[in-house]
Amino acid sequence: MISATLVGCSTPASEPQAYYQNAEALINLENQRVFHSAESPQQNAQLLDLIPDTNLEALIQTALSGNPSLQKTALSLAASRLSLTNEQADRLPQANLGLSASDSENNSGQFSANATIRWEIDLWARLADVQSAAEKNVVSEYELFRASQASLAANVMKNWLQLIADQRAINIEQQRLALLETNETLIIQRFRNGLGSLESLDEAKTSTSQSRADLAQYKEDLTHTLRALRLLLGDNQATQMAIPDQYPEVWLDLNKLPIQDLALRPDLRAAYLDIEAADYEVKVAYKDMLPSFDLSASLSDAGGNLRDALFVSPVWSLLGQLSAPLFQGGRLKANHEIAKLKMAQAYQDYRETLLFAVNEVENAIGQETVLGLRRQHIANALSSAESNRQQYERKYRSGIVELSDLISAQQVVFNLQAQLDTLQFQQLSNRIDLGLALGLGIAQP
Repeated sequence: MISATLVGCSTPASEPQAYYQNAEALINLENQRVFHSAESPQQNAQLLDLIPDTNLEALIQTALSGNPSLQKTALSLAASRLSLTNEQADRLPQANLGLSASDSENNSGQFSANATIRWEIDLWARLADVQSAAEKNVVSEYELFRASQASLAANVMKNWLQLIADQRAINIEQQRLALLETNETLIIQRFRNGLGSLESLDEAKTSTSQSRADLAQYKEDLTHTLRALRLLLGDNQATQMAIPDQYPEVWLDLNKLPIQDLALRPDLRAAYLDIEAADYEVKVAYKDMLPSFDLSASLSDAGGNLRDALFVSPVWSLLGQLSAPLFQGGRLKANHEIAKLKMAQAYQDYRETLLFAVNEVENAIGQETVLGLRRQHIANALSSAESNRQQYERKYRSGIVELSDLISAQQVVFNLQAQLDTLQFQQLSNRIDLGLALGLGIAQP
C-alpha cells in the first residue's frame, strides 16, 4: 500500500513550465518590437563608457565604496549569502556530543557521555530544492544590488552634468548682467544729458535687478547640486570639485551599440530568477506531502568517573525511520496551492517589470529624438538672433535705432543661449537614462 502511494505521489504537476515559456516569449517579442531584434547580445557596453572622464570615474568609485544606502544593500547581500550555509547544512549529517554528571547524598557521582548522528535521506531531492530556491533568491538579490550600483552611478553622472549646467548658467547670466550694467550706466548718462526718458531708466534698472536675482539663484542651484552630489558620495566634507567649462562628449548611438536585449537589465534578471525560485518552492511544498526517511546512530556510555564515561565500553544503536504525513487538516495541500499562487504572482511581477522597462526605453528614445530636434531649431534661432543683434549694433552706432531696441535684441540672444544650454544638458542627461534603461551597468570586479 505504501509503495503504491509513493509511485502515485512522486511526480509533481508541471504547470510552472508555462511561466518560463511565457516570460521568454514576452521578452523576445518586446526585443523585436523595440530593437527590431530578438537575438542575444554578443557583448555589453558599460554605463561608464558613456562619459570617458577620469575625474567622473573617480567620483563614481567613491560613491560605490562610500554611499551608505548601497553599503547597506551590500551587507544585506552578504548576510543572504551566508544564510545559504543553513540550507546546505540540512543536507549533511548532523552530529552532537553530550556529557553530563550527577551526584546525590546517598550515591557516588555518575558520569555519562553520548554521541549522536542524524541524517535525513533526501529521497525526493526536497532538501536540494530548498537549497536551489535559496540560491536563486540570493542571485536575484545580487541582481538587484547590481541595479542599485547602476542607478547610483547614473545619479552621480547626472549630478556631475548638472554641476556643469549650473556653472554654465552662471557664466551666461554673468555675461548678461555685465552687459545690462553697461547699458544701465549708458542710459543714466544719456538721461542726465537729457537724451533719455525716465521709463527707459526704470526699465534698465528692472532688467539689471532681475538679472542679479537670477544670478543669485543660479549660484544657490550650483551649491545645492554640489551638496546632492556629496550626499551620493557619502561624504558631506568632500573636497572642492573641479567643474569643467564644457559639456563632455556623451556617447550613445543605438546603431553602434551591440545587439540590445532587455534581459540585460538586472531588475528583469532578478524578476526571472524569482520565478525560478518560486518554482523550486512549489516543488518543496509538494514534496512535503511525501514520506521522509531519517537515519540516526548513537553511542553512549556511563561510569562512576569521567574516564569510564568517555566511551570505554560504549553502547551503540542504529535507527532508520520512515514517516509520512497522514492527517494535518489540509495544511500541506494548502501550502502547495499557496506556493503555486506565489509563483503566479512572481510571473505577474516579471510582466510588470518588463512593462516598466519597455516604457523607460521608449520614453528615453522618444526624448532623444525630440531634444535633438529642439536643439537644432534653437541653434538656428540663436544664429539668426546673433545676426540680428549685430545688425542692431551697427544701426545703433549709426543712430538709426534706439538703445532699447538694441537691448531687446541682446536679451533675445542671451535667452536663446540659456535655452540651448539647458537643452544640451537635458539631452546628455537623457542619454544616461537611456543607457540605464537599456541595462548598461557597472563592470563587476
